[in-house]
Amino acid sequence: MLERAIPAATADMPDPIEALRLRIGRIGGASARPASDRSAIRFGLDGIDGRLPGGGLAPGALHEILGHGPDTEHATLASQLVAALLARHDPARQVLWAMQGSDLFAPGLSGVGLHPDRLILAQCGRSVLAVMEEALRHPGLAAVVGEVEGRLGLTASRRLQLAAEASGVTAFAIRRSRRHDDPALLAPSAAASRWRISAVPSRSSGQTAGQVPGPMPDRMLWRLELLRCRGTALVSHWTLQACDARHRLAVLEPAWLQDHSRPPDRPSVAAALADRPAQAAWARYG
Repeated sequence: MLERAIPAATADMPDPIEALRLRIGRIGGASARPASDRSAIRFGLDGIDGRLPGGGLAPGALHEILGHGPDTEHATLASQLVAALLARHDPARQVLWAMQGSDLFAPGLSGVGLHPDRLILAQCGRSVLAVMEEALRHPGLAAVVGEVEGRLGLTASRRLQLAAEASGVTAFAIRRSRRHDDPALLAPSAAASRWRISAVPSRSSGQTAGQVPGPMPDRMLWRLELLRCRGTALVSHWTLQACDARHRLAVLEPAWLQDHSRPPDRPSVAAALADRPAQAAWARYG
């Protein structure tokens, strides 16, 4: 993926925004499409898509994804979720992914269906918002993703929202902060929706209390919360299974959750091990 990366500017290298213009300009051949002509970005789950206006995430709009707890700093689960959503969306077009540093592990995104060949990686230091806004002016892209550290104010988010509306390209702001309880993450913004994702403890399939856990845990479990969505007062949450071998998400039924979250009658070391959180996702560090 190094040949697709747009590195941060140095004394010997042009400004990253100019490099971005050159790279995206080579895609060419695309004209602006209004959001109404683009399809919603779907979870592929009726229980979520059916409750959102338009049957999924609004195209040509800005959407925020937050982590929770320690993952607020690294945004591993948020990155996996965005990659999973974009894996089947507009597959003939590329996705620009803007970030401050170089800790994104592209093969990890491939594990949830977003192939590295579709990625344009822009390592742009503190210019993430400027790079996102510039990229959103190019309708040849499937989506623009930016890892935004700290504050995303009303003015900055409004600029991204307007750029997305003008080109029809959907934007995702993956919010990151070294403070797990950073109030800036929940400050008002112009985004069309705001989501929060966190890990949920899981057990290996077919495992009962007292058995030694198998060599690999089940697919990771995620708690996905819809904190705000334009066009609906719905505020809800779902427990999802992370992508399977075919890169599909699944919603777990309440009865399953109740059965698998109940502690065993006679705890044992093996049972305690079985209840440990699933192995950390490798989307960022490999």
